[in-house]
Amino acid sequence: MNRFEYVRPDTVAHAVKALADRDARALAGGTNLVDLMKYEVTRPSRVVDINHLPLRQIEPAPDGGLTIGALVTNSELAWDPRITKRYPLLASAILAGASPQLRNAATTGGNLLQRTRCYYFYDPSTACNKREPGSGCSAIGGVNRIHAILGASDGCIAVHPSDMCVALAALEAVVNVEGKDGKRSIPFSAFHRLPGSEPQHDNTMLQGELITSITLPASDFGSNHTYLKVRDRLSYAFALVSVAAALKLEGGEIRTARVALGGVAHKPWRDPDAEQALQGQPPAEAAFAQFADQILRQARGQGENDFKIELARRTMIRALRQAAAGTPQKQSDKFVL
Repeated sequence: MNRFEYVRPDTVAHAVKALADRDARALAGGTNLVDLMKYEVTRPSRVVDINHLPLRQIEPAPDGGLTIGALVTNSELAWDPRITKRYPLLASAILAGASPQLRNAATTGGNLLQRTRCYYFYDPSTACNKREPGSGCSAIGGVNRIHAILGASDGCIAVHPSDMCVALAALEAVVNVEGKDGKRSIPFSAFHRLPGSEPQHDNTMLQGELITSITLPASDFGSNHTYLKVRDRLSYAFALVSVAAALKLEGGEIRTARVALGGVAHKPWRDPDAEQALQGQPPAEAAFAQFADQILRQARGQGENDFKIELARRTMIRALRQAAAGTPQKQSDKFVL
């Protein structure tokens, strides 16, 4: 681990000023950053400890939603009665991720900023465009069982690891940030990036910006939802494929559908056109299969991960079936219905 300057600001303005340095990094729960520093993947010149900032509240939003402070821990968020009642999809996704110990430390803002768990990204002895732009992508033609089947590029096939972010994508959350030029709000669909030719950039935040909160719009997906996660083992593991599905049903038809996938791309994956095509359809197997086929029409495997295409199809169909029946996946026993 390299030597670095340690700063502990007590105001957001002070934190933003401290983060202006190109190699500065914000420290909250540290569940990802500290590992990256230990492996010499990240070598910050300055670590800005933001844990003393007033960003731990969950408060009503003007439109009837909720605003979640960036330092609210994953455990606090998952068990908050306002979340479990009004946004059970989000609570379920959080409980599907990590371990209780990690959820007690990991923060809402930090969850959005966690880096990929690609083997090569974590190994400085290998080529990785995300870690060292222009060096190549060892996963292409290498060990790529966990890698992307959608939205990848010739420069990177890594996937975003978060469970919470998949639910936030389906719920159409908004990320609130503050930087030297003031405050701005970023729709969740525009927050994370696909790799393209610049896979080193995970998101659309500007240098020195700090996530201050996340806003959840008012939601009416309380009953018909599920978060289904398929992984190699039932204990703590990242998703091979995950699906956050939320439906609004009226008169035996789908009025609104929101579906986001995890474990398949560089960002939580949604297809608004496919969701639109579900509207007016009966919540039946044929409609779900057609939806899954439309989502995966441009899916492409890398050899070892070819199985994820069919796995994603089956997982989407099962998730939509669970959501339509109002029988969400239980994260306590993880038995797939």
